[in-house]
Amino acid sequence: MEDTMDQFDVVVIGGGPGGYVAAIRAAQLGFKTACIDEWKNAKGGPAPGGTCTNVGCIPSKALLQSSEHYEHALHHFGDHGITIKGASMDVAKMVARKDAVVKQNNDGILYLFKKNKVTFFHGRGAFAGAAKDGVYQIDVSDPSSTSIAAKQVIIATGSNARALPGVAFDEKLVLSNDGALSIGEAPKKLGVIGAGVIGLEMGSVWRRLGAEVTVLEGLPNFLGAVDEQIAKEAAKLFKKQGFAIHLGVKVGAVKTGKNDVTVEYTTADGKAETATFDKLIVSIGRVPNTTGLNADAAGVKLDERGFIVVDGDCKTSAPNVWAVGDVVRGPMLAHKAEEEGVAVAERMAGQHPHIDFNCIPWVIYTSPEIAWVGQTEQQLKAAGVAYKAGSFPFLANGRARALGSTDGLVKILADAKTDKVLGMHVIGPVASELIAEGVMAMEFGASSEDIARICHAHPTLSEATKEAALAVDKRTLNF
Repeated sequence: MEDTMDQFDVVVIGGGPGGYVAAIRAAQLGFKTACIDEWKNAKGGPAPGGTCTNVGCIPSKALLQSSEHYEHALHHFGDHGITIKGASMDVAKMVARKDAVVKQNNDGILYLFKKNKVTFFHGRGAFAGAAKDGVYQIDVSDPSSTSIAAKQVIIATGSNARALPGVAFDEKLVLSNDGALSIGEAPKKLGVIGAGVIGLEMGSVWRRLGAEVTVLEGLPNFLGAVDEQIAKEAAKLFKKQGFAIHLGVKVGAVKTGKNDVTVEYTTADGKAETATFDKLIVSIGRVPNTTGLNADAAGVKLDERGFIVVDGDCKTSAPNVWAVGDVVRGPMLAHKAEEEGVAVAERMAGQHPHIDFNCIPWVIYTSPEIAWVGQTEQQLKAAGVAYKAGSFPFLANGRARALGSTDGLVKILADAKTDKVLGMHVIGPVASELIAEGVMAMEFGASSEDIARICHAHPTLSEATKEAALAVDKRTLNF
């Protein structure tokens, strides 16, 4: 190994939520740390933040916000006495704003690296081979060309969109999340294969801008991972908004024309159908990204699905090599990656952090939003756990009425004997924020009685959480 090579205590490969947070925490703990990331902006410069910042969480929220403003202007401002005539959407400006929001986040991460003395390398990182004398050589390429030495390595290379077999993403007609975020104008007919988070969020953006959205889902149940009561409410509301949702379909041939895409599929009852769309979003899951990492040469094992094999502490099969985020087992969520990244850095320093996957919240940023943590009713029934359920509708919440957002409910599940909170499920306004109370309660082993006894400010949406907790004991005050 070259003596002139830069030497680091910790090298993080990947600058997404798991990687950049791991690098910052490692530096805070006194390790000489480097982070390698290959994302490029439109000018070829560095764009750390991974899928989340560049083509995922952040840009999708920007477009959802813009499209929601537009829908309110067209359909809801009149309820408030606000008259708007001739409202129109400049899609190019909307996308430009989204790009600006992304750049702010990219630049923010570069600033945090500088602030925390993390050395950043722009390019693709790969192992040169196994460790020699306890040190790994990591080669950086495109656009950089250098090699660095690392005593410990954290792999945080994320995931890529899964394509339909035989149907590649061209990001013009057949779109992944990347292409769905950069459509130049609202399509008249938009097809979405997969009724998951990405499909529903992107479908929402373009539906609000005038697209006729058809969702084709292979599973027989809508949002099968969501609590059944919440999922049924969501299906009802999405259909009311204009989504055409088809469940239990089997997608056949997908053919691209000059300006459209034709999808052949079989319905749940065996009927053959054909639909033609201006654009087709494919959101059928994601696959771990280990391309070009040269993991085998370093002794890092992958499983049959391509995920890096790790133990409960995120250690890989290679000594002093760790892996976090989408590239390992567990939910593919940015905040899960962040927690793992912090935990690994702290384990390197001899600390003993713990992550409870059951207390990781999930969010779908549609309107209304959907959020949940812990167990669903169907999971508790399947496990034979005796439980109590309490729910409260936003229709009976004063703040929701004032906002004009009364769809949905808060639901709390608690152990029938101990009253310990086992799950919280929300569909409604800012569910993404409300769910934090359920996460906090579960992390502290709280009971539904604890939530019910906590004073919540009035009038707030969070009062619906208090009332749902009261409902577990059948003593709501406002419904």
